[in-house]
Amino acid sequence: MGWWDRKLEDRERWVLDPLVGLGPLWFGMGPDEVDAALGGTRAGNSQVAADGGAWMRYQDIGVTGIYGAGMLLVGVAIDAVEGPLVRLREVELIARVPSQARAEIDDLARREGAAVRVNWSGDPEIAAWGVSVGTALEYGLSSEGHSERKDRMITSALFVSAELAEAPYEAGPVMHWCDVREREKNSGSWPVKTDQERSHWDWSPQKAIGPLRFGMTPQQVADALGGEVPAGRQGHFPYWWWRSGAAGQWTLTDDRFEQTGVSAHYSYPEGLPVLGAVTVHGRTGPQIAYAGIQLIGATPSRLDAAMLQHIEDHDLGLLFTPSGSPIPPGLQMDMNATRAGDGAISEVTFASADWEL
Repeated sequence: MGWWDRKLEDRERWVLDPLVGLGPLWFGMGPDEVDAALGGTRAGNSQVAADGGAWMRYQDIGVTGIYGAGMLLVGVAIDAVEGPLVRLREVELIARVPSQARAEIDDLARREGAAVRVNWSGDPEIAAWGVSVGTALEYGLSSEGHSERKDRMITSALFVSAELAEAPYEAGPVMHWCDVREREKNSGSWPVKTDQERSHWDWSPQKAIGPLRFGMTPQQVADALGGEVPAGRQGHFPYWWWRSGAAGQWTLTDDRFEQTGVSAHYSYPEGLPVLGAVTVHGRTGPQIAYAGIQLIGATPSRLDAAMLQHIEDHDLGLLFTPSGSPIPPGLQMDMNATRAGDGAISEVTFASADWEL
């Protein structure tokens, strides 16, 4: 059974024992014990850090084990779409509509005297339980039998041991798995510009998007956007576990321009950063049209249906983007989805010919 057609009733059901463990997993287990507890499920992707921490993704059941010093389990991340359903008291935490889950979490926390705060993604985090909620786009099975994007978000969650509970995403083992320090922080609201509030940009596939031409330097990108200063920058050192102050040259990969509503992504074909792709933000970015189809700020299902109809009407040939959307060949774009409260809307990455999507 593929993850896209795994129904709720087919997923395992686990109970959370806050700060102690969940389902068959207990914090302090080693990797072999975790493997045995999960019935011999083979780990898929994994990574080991120089400080002895690691994470292992158990793809078949939608679970990621996060290990600290001594390779002992200190965190468990549960996938929204395919992971086990985890319950605390009467509250189901996984694969829920975010606002509904939040209301029930708030009510339970109030009754138990536990403080609820907002984490980096704008979702509930409760130190007393070692719980940090997240979200992901819901996927399902179409009438034709293939996976398709839905129009709403559903909850995922990170569960951690007591030593990580006060600041899960600031803890080294969790940062090895998901480093959010350079990501845009959310206060818990997702305002969306109307089409009338957006500027409208032209697009020349594989060449330019609005005033931005692929091959520009970071300074030329900023100048083309009226001198806007990036609100956030992302990059990396030669080895992923190195941090600021470590040896090696920091490499710029992304600039986020909040005022314009775009992110610039850089490649290094000759050792210096040049613009290789642009993501137009779904909630705030300029509107881009293709064949009369508005690409930004639409519901994923409506955009996918419109694009598929255009492809069929003009017999253009069919490709699927990494996120699973239908597009004709030659466009070099990926139609992503971003959160807008409980729902999802489209944002698109437009790329140069040599950019790998």
